[in-house]
Amino acid sequence: MKTIDSIVELEKLYEKPLGTSLKKVVNQITPLYKQWIEASRFVVLTTVGEEGCDTSPRGDQINVVKVVDSKTLWCPDWRGNNRLDSLRNIVEDGRISLMFMVPGCNNVVRVNGRAQLTADKDITAEFARDNKTPKIVIVIIVRELYFQCAKALMRSELWLSENESHRVPTAGQFIREVDEGFDSETYDTGYAKYAKGKMW
Repeated sequence: MKTIDSIVELEKLYEKPLGTSLKKVVNQITPLYKQWIEASRFVVLTTVGEEGCDTSPRGDQINVVKVVDSKTLWCPDWRGNNRLDSLRNIVEDGRISLMFMVPGCNNVVRVNGRAQLTADKDITAEFARDNKTPKIVIVIIVRELYFQCAKALMRSELWLSENESHRVPTAGQFIREVDEGFDSETYDTGYAKYAKGKMW
């Protein structure tokens, strides 16, 4: 297999980017981007660390992040699996990228910037839910943001598809694949009840 080893070689294969794809990039959260981000309950968060990249889904019943000002977002770190992959990366490196999605919208809004972590009680208290607060809030300083081309979601018909979960393995089956004695059926049938009290 011949690989592409230079930017010059890569760019020869493509046409120049459309003018609108460059003009759409802004370096702060404008009123319309604020409207989009505040409507988003789901974001894919990507970080970089010494061990490589990590991508993590983040979701909430309300807006998934808080817009603090035109350059700052706060993202609460609600309960997960405690691997801390994304958080470790932020401590080591700080580069971050987020892709905000809104159900039914084929566009995606991307934010690139730098991140830090805080356990400041005044900030974590901003996200209090059922007498619980996140241990950590990710503070994101926006460097650039823009809406992503809609073609990927249009091709996949993501929002038009019916439930396709029957086509893929369950979480329990993934675990059983590496641990033959694992009771995947009990895990899968009981997970929703288990997780219900551990969302926040």
